[in-house]
Amino acid sequence: MENNLIVSPSPHIHGGDSISKNMYGVLIALVPAFLVSLYYFGLGALIVTATSVVACVLFEYLIQKFLMKKEPTVCDGSAILTGVLLAFNLPSNLPVWIILIGALAAIGIGKMSFGGLGNNIFNPALVGRVFLLISFPAQMTMWPEVGQLTAYTDATTGATVLSLMNEGALDKLPTLVDMLFGKMGGSLGEVSALALLLGLVFMLWKKIITWQIPVSILLTVFVFTGIMHLVNPVQYASPFVHLLSGGLMLGAIFMATDYVTSPMSKNGMLVYGVGIGILTTVIRLFGSYPEGMSFAILIMNAFTPLINSYIKPKHFGGK
Repeated sequence: MENNLIVSPSPHIHGGDSISKNMYGVLIALVPAFLVSLYYFGLGALIVTATSVVACVLFEYLIQKFLMKKEPTVCDGSAILTGVLLAFNLPSNLPVWIILIGALAAIGIGKMSFGGLGNNIFNPALVGRVFLLISFPAQMTMWPEVGQLTAYTDATTGATVLSLMNEGALDKLPTLVDMLFGKMGGSLGEVSALALLLGLVFMLWKKIITWQIPVSILLTVFVFTGIMHLVNPVQYASPFVHLLSGGLMLGAIFMATDYVTSPMSKNGMLVYGVGIGILTTVIRLFGSYPEGMSFAILIMNAFTPLINSYIKPKHFGGK
């Protein structure tokens, strides 16, 4: 009988990947979006991001040290990344005490209650964001206008692209160029599609993520919103507007691609991505919330174990 598996003696070649390397790689990919947020929101962006990061790192350290009685692992970068992603999902005028509650929900509920990194079912940053959206809907939907660099909680607020679409005010939408570069209201990390795409290119180049999830999400949203636009262009915005607005780019590139909460196989990733795209489109077009990306990702996070059980990668040597 022919041997299909040959096991060689050590030493074996190490691929070079590690948790900390990938986490800090994603943080590097987020730098362009952070710089854009500083350019448009100034002091508010700095305060919200710094508060979120420090709070997430501190809460993870305290929970691991005193509740779980284990050695803290805050240096692996996962808590920092959660803090940055949570901040990127928040308005730049959110009070510090609300950010602290969101960080506690993200780390305490979304991550550590399941056992820590690698065991969480849902994306921790999105758990924190949705927790705040449900608990503090007024504060979480007051979006500062761009250009108020020295303002924080006293910043002048205005409508976002998604809220204008939800109200049917398509004639008041900013230009696609402004949306591409981020000259519009919204959460910190979602305003510039170009900055987020630069992050995507970097992560694909470094092989931190693969293309299946972000491409399937963006393509699905583009197709379905394009169909609705063709049916009724007066009521439904162009698919390009949907791609460049809201948290679609941020969610598709940085949130849905989370290793722990997304499927393992490439085909499973495609199913997962299409599901997120469909749910996002349905919520945006027919739901009461203008944005559906966070809810769509969390719902598909719950389906990830089912996708993994039915869509499995081929075993070594299999046909």
